[in-house]
Amino acid sequence: MYEAAFMKRFFFSITRLLLAALLATLPWLSNTATASPGKADTWTDVVRAAPYWSSQGVYRNVLTVRSWVLNESSYCTHQNRHIFYDMRGQFLGWSEDADTVEANQQQLNNTRQEMFKDGRSSAWAVGAADVTGYPFALACDQPHVDLPGSIARYLGLKEEDRLWGAWDDIKVGGQGDSVSLHKTLMAVYKKRNSQQRLSELPPALPRYLAGQLLIESGAQTRAHSTANARGIMQLSPAALSDCRISPKNYWHRLAQMDCALQLSNQNARNLRPAFTDRFGELPAQKRDELFSLLLVQAYHGGAGRVKSLLQDELLSRPAEYFARHQAQYSAGDIAFGMIFHNLGRDRFGLSSLYYVADVQLATEALCESPKLKNSEFCQWK
Repeated sequence: MYEAAFMKRFFFSITRLLLAALLATLPWLSNTATASPGKADTWTDVVRAAPYWSSQGVYRNVLTVRSWVLNESSYCTHQNRHIFYDMRGQFLGWSEDADTVEANQQQLNNTRQEMFKDGRSSAWAVGAADVTGYPFALACDQPHVDLPGSIARYLGLKEEDRLWGAWDDIKVGGQGDSVSLHKTLMAVYKKRNSQQRLSELPPALPRYLAGQLLIESGAQTRAHSTANARGIMQLSPAALSDCRISPKNYWHRLAQMDCALQLSNQNARNLRPAFTDRFGELPAQKRDELFSLLLVQAYHGGAGRVKSLLQDELLSRPAEYFARHQAQYSAGDIAFGMIFHNLGRDRFGLSSLYYVADVQLATEALCESPKLKNSEFCQWK
């Protein structure tokens, strides 16, 4: 009798241990328990049901889709289209735009439903003019995007896009000897770095800052957003004031670069402890790349929100998972996954993903230009 009871308890204990071990190898189950395919009430329901492992490869997938938009290539050679992608950034199909906004929105939703019916998507959600639908849709028509023109201005291919002058203790060019925005950015960075005022920045940051300049303003001096951000780095009056720049110099290109570097260094200082606590065990190269991408995100949405992705009890759950399983994901996958699985929370939206993707694409395009392709600036490793 005793032996039978003992064997029963032993068998139960072994079974429980095996089940626990199995669940430990499938950590994504914790955020998919309520997942159910089909029509979702909202797009965020699809996000919440997405397993963390679905972020594997998402970075390059989204870069591919966004590159078609920025470069007007592939399925976006015809601008009157929308292209669709899923939660892994995988391209699903496209639809021609209808003649009116209302008809086009109905067509987008019909296409979403058809993609679910024919098995291309495991779920779908209705979208509206001010509501995201699923599968996600991107308009090929992006009139504000002119990457080749932005790169030409940044490299100073025309005299009108070059500059000379001084800011604080920094001087570039001279009368009759104007220089490009690229040379100006490098001069500002080298000066401040030699003064040990940028000690928190990872080595790749200047490249990304150049990409940010292209995306933020298209390298146009008088760029001015509806949110009152201005200049080549699209800085707010509050940020410019924090850098002790007077209103008369808000548009000053050297001042804007100096301020952007200063703010990025400050963001890096604020994020470094939380980042090290979470991702300090990553290989050095991956760690630096991930930190650079999070700094790009911090420039776009604020260091406080990025810090919450590392420390907040709820928002840090994806980061916790990716830190444990980092070998299976690229730095880009981790950066995107941390945001994607929190979409709809703390003002994180698809624009947060698009911004980092666009900066990456702009940086890569810049480093494909003949002037910079073989330069030290574009050495990725």
